[in-house]
Amino acid sequence: MFFHIVLERNMQLHPRHFGPHLRDKLVSKLIKDVEGTCSGRHGFVVAITGVEDIGKGLIREGTGYVTFPVKYQCVVFRPFKGEILEAVVTMVNKMGFFAEAGPVQIFVSNHLIPDDMEFQSGDVPNYTTSDGSVKIQKESEVRLKIIGTRVDATEIFCIGTIKDDFLGVINDPGAAV
Repeated sequence: MFFHIVLERNMQLHPRHFGPHLRDKLVSKLIKDVEGTCSGRHGFVVAITGVEDIGKGLIREGTGYVTFPVKYQCVVFRPFKGEILEAVVTMVNKMGFFAEAGPVQIFVSNHLIPDDMEFQSGDVPNYTTSDGSVKIQKESEVRLKIIGTRVDATEIFCIGTIKDDFLGVINDPGAAV
C-alpha cells in the first residue's frame, strides 16, 4: 500500500556548500540519501514529493559541518497482511518461488501453490498444471496475497500465497511464442 506522509531528518552539510544555492544542495542531498531506502516503521521511501521546512542550522564544533532539521513529504510503500499484489517471478525452485513487487521480495512456498501445479526441473524450472495450460516460471507475472510480513530495521520480508480465488498467473512470458 502506498502512503503520502511527512517525515523529518537531520541533514549534515559541509561548509563549502554554503551560499546562494544552500537550499538546493540540501534538497538534492536529501533525495540522494533518502529515496530508495527502507525504514521498518514507515516502509520503502519511493519518492520525495516536497520539502515543507528547513530549520535553522546548528554548527558542529570541530568539524565545521552544519546540521539542518529538514521536514519533507514523501510517498512510501508498505505491504500489509491480506493485501493483494501483482509481482514478477524472479526465481523458481522446488521449495516455491520468489517474486518482486517493486522493492519488496515475496516468497511463495510450494504448500501455498495450488495442488494441481507440480514443479518441473530442467532448463527453465517452473510450476505447471497437469494439462500444461498454466506455467509459473522466471519473469511470469503473478497476482498473490500477502499472508505474512516480517519487518527489520532496514528491510521488509513477505510470505505470499496464490492458493485462493482470482490469484495466480496474470502473464506468462513463455506462452508468447
